[in-house]
Amino acid sequence: MELSPTKKALLALKQMQGKLDALEQAKSEPIAVVGLGCRFPSANNPQEFWQLLSDGQDAISTSVRLQLDTPTPDYINQGGFVPHLKEFDASFFRIAPKEATRLDPQQRLLLEVAWESLENAAIPADKIEKSSTGVFIGASAIDYWHQLLSENEIDAYLTTGNTHSLASGRISHFFDFTGPSVSIDTACSSSLVAVHLAIKSLRDRECNMALAGGVNRLISPKISLNFARAKMLSPDGRCKTFDETANGFVRSEGCGIVVLKRLSDAIASQDRIRAVILGSATNQDGRTSSITTPSSLSQQAVIEQALANSKVEASQVSYLETHGTGTSLGDAIEIEALSQVFKDNEELILGAVKTNIGHLESASGIASLIKTVLTLENQSIPANLHLKQPNTTVDWQNLPFQLPQKAIAWKQTAPRIAGVSGFGFSGTNAHVVVRESGNLEKDGEIGRHTDEENLYLFTLSAKSKKALDCLASDYADYLQLHRDLLIEDICFTTNLGRSHFNYRLAIVVSSVKDLQTKLTQHIYKETPSHLWSGKTNSNRELKLALIGENKELTELIKSIVNNSFVALDLADICWNIGEHEIDNPQENTIYSLNEPKNDWQILLLGLAQLYVLGGKIDWERLKDSGGKKITLPTYAFQRKTYWI
Repeated sequence: MELSPTKKALLALKQMQGKLDALEQAKSEPIAVVGLGCRFPSANNPQEFWQLLSDGQDAISTSVRLQLDTPTPDYINQGGFVPHLKEFDASFFRIAPKEATRLDPQQRLLLEVAWESLENAAIPADKIEKSSTGVFIGASAIDYWHQLLSENEIDAYLTTGNTHSLASGRISHFFDFTGPSVSIDTACSSSLVAVHLAIKSLRDRECNMALAGGVNRLISPKISLNFARAKMLSPDGRCKTFDETANGFVRSEGCGIVVLKRLSDAIASQDRIRAVILGSATNQDGRTSSITTPSSLSQQAVIEQALANSKVEASQVSYLETHGTGTSLGDAIEIEALSQVFKDNEELILGAVKTNIGHLESASGIASLIKTVLTLENQSIPANLHLKQPNTTVDWQNLPFQLPQKAIAWKQTAPRIAGVSGFGFSGTNAHVVVRESGNLEKDGEIGRHTDEENLYLFTLSAKSKKALDCLASDYADYLQLHRDLLIEDICFTTNLGRSHFNYRLAIVVSSVKDLQTKLTQHIYKETPSHLWSGKTNSNRELKLALIGENKELTELIKSIVNNSFVALDLADICWNIGEHEIDNPQENTIYSLNEPKNDWQILLLGLAQLYVLGGKIDWERLKDSGGKKITLPTYAFQRKTYWI
């Protein structure tokens, strides 16, 4: 029956309203944090960072790196430092030695942490080549460029190795990303502004995934001398945020990157969602009493805008990671802004990561965000260090603020929501609103096998034998410390969540204990059963010898193993019983071991050996054996010294 003109108009209006609602929803879609990577003082990864925070460690130390020949105050040598300033795994990133020598240590660190963040997210780099992945990086320091110029080290690699545009561009180039690639310098707020831009890009669908973060390296002591003469550095060499004795900050270095996706995409991909970003905002101080003096009104405005963009009331926020530099002026201005925004809150706990690791400058905002994600995950709020007497100019009794002097449990709210602030001495401010993830991920299927069939295939790979041996050792140590892990999660993550290189190791295992034992035996040059390792040979034709005459199994193996370098032909399989350990995986015939009990064991033993020989396994075909993405050790980089 034909609709009347009135009903047609109403239907058209309804459809238009639906489209408008969808557009509005897309503009504010939550963003999932699916991966973390970091190198902070005394913390080489997020797990170590959380341990540092929860233990209340002080990561500040003294380094000769910032020593000047002329007499200078002792506190200039104080700072938060990360290792491997001069070392880099250039071959892993396909960079020639001469170019690596001219490469800013900040770019080197960004490449490594970008790789680690993707592995933390269990997203294989080779699976996202040519993808519309965006890269947003905050960077400010140009110490190495100045050093090269002072040494007259000018060649073809000087500019590409040291300009900030290449900080993001080199990541996009190496990973073959085609989304937006932007480097940002707004001083101390750089990395949080980078996160803000990544959020906007994802919501505008300029990219489908984003790497966002920041980096800072301390090389030139002259910069520290400049800050000391400007009365910005603490003579005590510590950030004493909100304390009565707060008298300046301490410089630190490091790098942090988060992997971001639209929440709907992360759920569809069964990613591990570590936290959810609800919204963000940036603004500028405008004219203040001096170019580096912050504005309480602008800080207040940027937080209010971020809350509005997140559709969150101020009263819903129960934790705020402050900018908290530990300068008497900066702390007072920040508290003034917070007191206006959150005056009606029942309680707001204020955190200050700079008391642990110092001020990472262009990477400080991402350090604050990663701390907040870990705090939400662990439902525990670390202590603020160096807090003896809260600033007496602040009326703490009539404000809802709590300063944790020891680690405290994050009381249940519905849900837990936090804010993260980053304020640049350029005058650019940023604020991000973050929510706990809850149970947003799709649960992975539980293993379909009975106890008698409870076997899994575990794989590792690297670009060199030494790196593979180091990685195996890292896993053995990690499993020793994390006995609560599930074997199906471990194998799921290593198989589907890693790129697969030419030096390979494969083990058929029944439990975490079994895996840890076999890895340890392998490290000590023993020969555990059902373990193979070696280098692939792309010029060799693969053949397989297995037990029994099971054509269905043969076809299954053929469908799972797909080699680009050889048309794998199992039609003429020589079926026989073998009880041979393959000491040399260069053999082109492989055998199953110890009379396998069932087809599943035969399948895994065959795949393990084919994998080490160079077979390209379609891991998606094995997903129904259960498992989900978890945190595991990342690649073991083999660094060499590259320095002028």
